[in-house]
Amino acid sequence: MKQFFKMTLATICGIAIFLVVTGFFLTISLLGMIASDSASTKVKENSVFVIKLDGTISERVEEGSPINEILDLGDMSAMGLDDLICAIRKAKDNEDIKGIYLEGGALAFDAPATAQQLRDALKDFKKSGKWIVAYADKYYQTSYYVASVADNIYLNDHGHIEFTGLGAKGEYLKGLYDKLGIKYMVAKVGKYKSYVERNTQTGMSDYDREQRTAYLNGIWNYWLKEMAEGRKVNAETLNQLANDSIMGFADTKDYVTAKLIDKVMFPEEIKAEIKKRLKIDKDDDINQLTLSNMLNVKSEKKDDGEKIAIYYAYGSIVDSEAMNMLDGGEHCIVGKTTAADLRKLADDDDVKAVVFRVNSGGGSAVASEQIRHALKLVKAKKPVVVSMGGMAASGGYWISSPANYIFAEPTTITGSIGIFGLIPNFSGLVTDKLGVTFDGVTTNKFSDYETDLILGKDNDEIMKHLQTYINQGYLQFLDIVSEGRGIKPAEVDSIGQGRVWLATDALKIKLVDQLGSLDDAVKKAAELAKAKEYHTAAYPNEGSWFDRFLPNEENKGSYLVQGALRRPLRAVDGDPSDNEG
Repeated sequence: MKQFFKMTLATICGIAIFLVVTGFFLTISLLGMIASDSASTKVKENSVFVIKLDGTISERVEEGSPINEILDLGDMSAMGLDDLICAIRKAKDNEDIKGIYLEGGALAFDAPATAQQLRDALKDFKKSGKWIVAYADKYYQTSYYVASVADNIYLNDHGHIEFTGLGAKGEYLKGLYDKLGIKYMVAKVGKYKSYVERNTQTGMSDYDREQRTAYLNGIWNYWLKEMAEGRKVNAETLNQLANDSIMGFADTKDYVTAKLIDKVMFPEEIKAEIKKRLKIDKDDDINQLTLSNMLNVKSEKKDDGEKIAIYYAYGSIVDSEAMNMLDGGEHCIVGKTTAADLRKLADDDDVKAVVFRVNSGGGSAVASEQIRHALKLVKAKKPVVVSMGGMAASGGYWISSPANYIFAEPTTITGSIGIFGLIPNFSGLVTDKLGVTFDGVTTNKFSDYETDLILGKDNDEIMKHLQTYINQGYLQFLDIVSEGRGIKPAEVDSIGQGRVWLATDALKIKLVDQLGSLDDAVKKAAELAKAKEYHTAAYPNEGSWFDRFLPNEENKGSYLVQGALRRPLRAVDGDPSDNEG
């Protein structure tokens, strides 16, 4: 028995030592990778920057884990628009980089304006006199729109181009809820506020159809104009192709005839084409730079002059990080955190102006007001310029309204000045179908109103109170926009009502001041701050993979339990893609 214990103890000690040693070497390896990643990339002479149009592109992305680097996933899955534009600018300024190769794939954007901004950056790159070529086995519509900026577009001999126009269609769940015994109750202001419709109707309302038709046609017409310019064809001809070629052409050479591409070729031929452009021997290797490489290339520009802060606010607007878990855990704008960050920028004497970069479809009214108030504190001390990304609607517009000046991209979706409350009632399912009943005591008439709303049958009086609350919220929204934009509340109401506007139309009704890029917003901020020389600094710092495992103030308490009841009462939510699936 004594020998058994010795052997068992030795085994346990051996396993423990093995784990410690393995952990030590893994830590050293990770530290080495991090150190290597932070080192500057040296660009070889006669190089090409390769951008893979594959995965997803959103406003920004958090730093990936070292495991992603081990598995060589650094340039796949998710890319940040800010990183891509930064890399393209570095490529433009670097004499050793001769061109950009766009490799087509299944590319998804968080908004049409994100694709437009990437294309604009590539268009600016061409001003350097350098070339861009694109090649794909298949071009999806958005990736083709981006690729249309290239000097030459090539397609695999058995390839295909998806070119069918834009659409917005989604599921309506009322029929399912009727069968289950679930009824959604709505209190709202804004005839165009369509978020609730998927739960309360069996199809799209006339008002929603009107606004979607307007902004989708606006985006498509803008894309047609851009693609026609890039391909040197007529926009009407391209639009007719979208009507005629649902499944593409039977023969890929017909794409050449239609001027959608320049040539059909196989993968080895595109390599030969790039070598020809680089003027290197066919047996030589191509010096390729990935997005990760380009981000590590040392910038030629110095941080001289005054500091202009760019604060990125993107995702749903929420009361806490814990509440965001109910929305799938994607990046969000936390009211208290963002407000605290803005107050720091207000007090930072080194920051002479703030560009508030907004890409959000809305969310919590409480969090939106916290952020708006903090932005007003910044504005009291220094200029604030808003740059709208893919979307700045509902709560996204709420937090934008106090700025000195508002820029939007031509295909930005904004507005949605409206407010609602959406509450599910389960009494038909729980009581009528499952036989569960409820009884209890209260000290006052509405002491247990949340339970009565969700599980009770007689809730008309409670809904009247909620509608009054929503009405007051809408009047507050009108006053906020009126104050920020210098428009009378009645005029705001006439362009409000929850209606979503394309930025080109929003410009005409004074919801934005000018169409322009993030760069244009920075230049305006510097002008307002009277800064002749300036540099930018991005806020907040992008969280690392390790940060997500650390506890913080937002994760404390039992907020998830509260959130289950509080989420249906979100007052501001203007995502115009709510029915698009």
